[in-house]
Amino acid sequence: MHDDARLRERDWAVWMRAAMAGDVRAYHRFLEAVTPPLRAMARRRCAALGAPASEAEDIVQEVLLAVHLKRGTWDSARPIGPWLSTIVRNKLIDSLRRRGRATTVPIEDVMETLSADRGTDDFLDRADAERLIDRLKDPQRDIVRSISIAGAGIGETAARLNMSEGAVRVALHRALKSLATLYRSEMREDG
Repeated sequence: MHDDARLRERDWAVWMRAAMAGDVRAYHRFLEAVTPPLRAMARRRCAALGAPASEAEDIVQEVLLAVHLKRGTWDSARPIGPWLSTIVRNKLIDSLRRRGRATTVPIEDVMETLSADRGTDDFLDRADAERLIDRLKDPQRDIVRSISIAGAGIGETAARLNMSEGAVRVALHRALKSLATLYRSEMREDG
């Protein structure tokens, strides 16, 4: 890994640790910093696996939601880059499965994920996420549940809700922004 990448990941880890301790500004800084590299990673992986380039932005949105929901699963003593990369890979695999494409992943790529502790933090994160999602308005609430929790695709969700795919993408993006705002307001109330 190059020195620039090490410094970047060190900053991300510092911001995420602070965010996990309740620092809303650090969380915002973290999200702004990781989004462009996550987008680039999603585009590269889509290209490598033959997925449409348009799929990358959907994957980025799903990754950002997963990062928010699963932030408690990151072991702050370990590098954050592999954790983020695993989330991107998993969301891409989910996307390919929804499209009916078989995927194979080398076991080395999932060893870290397999060894992750699945304790009560997963339940608490899920309960916390459901409570926040319940505060969204329709159709945003339904779109987030459909895509990010049930694993449905943009097209499938659009068809079910009788919306265009573009409208679903916009609604998902707005819902994720609303969830971040709700989360920040709760962090301020708790802090």
